[in-house]
Amino acid sequence: MKPPRFRYYAPHSLEEALAVLAEMADEAKPLAGGQSLIPMLNMRLARPSLLIDLNGLHELSGIELDNGALVVRAMTRHRAVERSPLVAEHTPLLAEAIRWVGHLPIRTRGTVGGSVAHADPAAELPGVLMALDGTVQLTSRRGQRLVPAEDFFIDLLTTAAEPDELVTEVRFPSLPSRTGTAWLEVARRHGDYALVGVGAVVSLAEDFTTVTEARLSFIGVGGRPVRARLAEAALRGQPVAAETWRAAAATVRGEIDPAGDIHASAEYRRYVAGVLAERALALAAERAREGARQ
Repeated sequence: MKPPRFRYYAPHSLEEALAVLAEMADEAKPLAGGQSLIPMLNMRLARPSLLIDLNGLHELSGIELDNGALVVRAMTRHRAVERSPLVAEHTPLLAEAIRWVGHLPIRTRGTVGGSVAHADPAAELPGVLMALDGTVQLTSRRGQRLVPAEDFFIDLLTTAAEPDELVTEVRFPSLPSRTGTAWLEVARRHGDYALVGVGAVVSLAEDFTTVTEARLSFIGVGGRPVRARLAEAALRGQPVAAETWRAAAATVRGEIDPAGDIHASAEYRRYVAGVLAERALALAAERAREGARQ
């Protein structure tokens, strides 16, 4: 398959890219890693008249800490995140989930900003952002704004970004002490999109016997990443025990409303979501204990 005809533009600076995007916002499409956009072009699912190639904008690459938050600029490759000691130390949920993104060649080319902007509901990075209450920085010639993940992801391949805005960085806040995280997912084959995935965040009391805070973020069960708010609320103040995780799994199954498709039925996704939630919560709690003892 071949893409439709389009014009190609390679800006030399972010300012230049934003100027072109502002002028042709309704016709242009930014090109980052191309791991989603190029197949969509080839299948004629996307038909922009202009591609703005961001790969020369080195100012949009890099990972750093800012007031305790991990900042990942938009053109940072998945592979760079996977290999970053800074990510492993400060945002282990991201370090764990990034290894589930496609295969190595895809992670070598794919970018953090591209994955977030594409907003596939089965993609790992949007799920991690939701689990960690992260934010997305959007930039246009009108200025910059930070959008919480909860407000950024709207529906299938739909975000709060305006046509003249670019995702320029994502931010993952630091987590409190005695907190553990875990990412689990199920796919038909390694490297496929997740049928169901979950990111769990569990914070424990000083004696490690009680849950003080918990978060559960699911992918593959809706048009965008889904937080299990009822299950999260029910977990607060509960003992660290297998019964607690099983009860949370039951709450999750009653709370989410996945759709069925050719890959998996709604019933299967609902069941698997509960299984993964139970396992991820137990693993996150154990990691919270281990991390505090080191």
